[in-house]
Amino acid sequence: MPFQDILQSLSLDRAWQHLETITTDIPSRLAGSENARRMAEYADAEQRAAGLASRTTTFPGLVSFPEPAVLRILEPEPLDIEAFTLAQSQTAALDGELIDLGPAGWADYAGQDVRGKIVLAELPYAPARHEKALIAWRAGARGLITANWGDEQCEAIAFGSIKSPWGNPTPEALERDMPQLPAASISRRDGLRLQRMCASGPVRVHLATRAENGWRPVTMTSGEIDAGTSEFLLVGGHMDSWFGPQATDNAAGSACILELARVFQRAASRGELRRGLHTGFWMAHETGTMISSTRYADVHWDRLRRDCVGYLQIDQPGIAETSVFQLHSTEDLREWLTRVTSETLGNMPLRWGRQSKNGDSSFFGVGLSCLAGLLSFTHEEIAATALANLGWYHHSIHNTLDRVAPDRLELCLRVYARWIWELLTLPVLPIQQAPVAAALLARLNECAAQPIDDIDMAGAVERARAYAGLATRLDAAADLARQLPPGSEQEQRATHLNAAMLATSRVLVPLASTVVGAYGQDRYGHAWQRNVIPALTPWAAVAGADRDSEAFATGWVELVRARNRVVDALDAASSIAERAMAPLAT
Repeated sequence: MPFQDILQSLSLDRAWQHLETITTDIPSRLAGSENARRMAEYADAEQRAAGLASRTTTFPGLVSFPEPAVLRILEPEPLDIEAFTLAQSQTAALDGELIDLGPAGWADYAGQDVRGKIVLAELPYAPARHEKALIAWRAGARGLITANWGDEQCEAIAFGSIKSPWGNPTPEALERDMPQLPAASISRRDGLRLQRMCASGPVRVHLATRAENGWRPVTMTSGEIDAGTSEFLLVGGHMDSWFGPQATDNAAGSACILELARVFQRAASRGELRRGLHTGFWMAHETGTMISSTRYADVHWDRLRRDCVGYLQIDQPGIAETSVFQLHSTEDLREWLTRVTSETLGNMPLRWGRQSKNGDSSFFGVGLSCLAGLLSFTHEEIAATALANLGWYHHSIHNTLDRVAPDRLELCLRVYARWIWELLTLPVLPIQQAPVAAALLARLNECAAQPIDDIDMAGAVERARAYAGLATRLDAAADLARQLPPGSEQEQRATHLNAAMLATSRVLVPLASTVVGAYGQDRYGHAWQRNVIPALTPWAAVAGADRDSEAFATGWVELVRARNRVVDALDAASSIAERAMAPLAT
């Protein structure tokens, strides 16, 4: 069988050689640096050697080169604490009162006056670091210190960025969403020490940060495998890194993509694929916050919308000492993804989560079905390390080659190969729209249970219910087409149904997974991203607000427009399904 040929062709030795080369010869792959350029050239050369059509692209990116910081406790007792400046931080030196706000989300600021103070925040807990910095800046704080994950004695300091805009900023985002404050990272051990001090009385600190921020030329690498058709799967992962080897993040991912590209290029040359494969080695993911994947989505918009069947993100595969496979996807791929992964892994535990906007998830606006997966730890292990689900060494200088295990990397390669094989060879794509409809309907029902004057959420629920029926019929038609014997009838139905499913995803993925919609990018760590139809997140708060308040008046404007966006998308999806079903009924 051809897939068995794929598995036999996969070479752990080749992937491991890539991993060793990257971590040993090209460490510290910070965007805009010489080593980042060398990494792009290495990926390009290896793809060309494998037979892909490969290219590098250079463009400006707003990146950062942070340096060690100085953190000194002034009161109640002198103490020096090791710290590192966060990327995109202001360069500054200041003294101020330290205030511990725990996770440092908006709710933690209630009743607190942080103006002129330095906020101490726990990195592991939501919101993300970028959002913590934005909130602190908007609340008037003078600085930010983030305490890392790990056990209570962990001394690792996490590198990270506070650049909130996803991708290169627009003029508006540059002014509104770029935190202008000094920020530094410290270890979990020292963070707990500072928390205890703050709990006992006033704490004053001296904080000095230094970072070189600015626009630099950055280079990404992309490749194409031609299967003789216009359709393709996009497989990507970031190739830039923080200081040091950064083996799991994401040298291992780059190694996997290079090996998978080599194997699937050979399959294409044998005529075994019905769809092509495109690769993206993203740059300026870390210090620049997803710059090149965002640019790729913008520049290749037409082709992605027309021909791309999905986006597979490969980030941090092969983590040592892991025992659980963590899956993330849009709802339309959940059933297929969990099934084929379980078949590949056997008895290994699986966890599935709705894919939110992290990593290089820059393609929700395009409307791509998305999937990702990696090996992680048990719930108990994660809880014991303050949510270090990627290892206590993640984003630190301790992310060395031994953090990747060969057997774990080989397992990830086999899983990714299975996903890619099916997405490139199945006549009918494994997309299901009924689960998407169910998730949308459930969310709209939640909102309808809390009525807001003059916003017809009941009408939106009816639209969603009508679409759910059509989606169920569309999925059933796809199931029937999958059962047809190979031949012209199956091919015709597959072409027809695939087009309908992809057109529906183009409409509903931006609705289900973005705040701003198709043509923008939500900022990194936006808290609303956790919810289905993120634009409706304020619904409960506005429904419970005083009808004479400004909060209600302004929230109403936001939500009525979000509701209108919902019904337009549902109407469009229903029309696609009706048109798709019409010729199948005759």
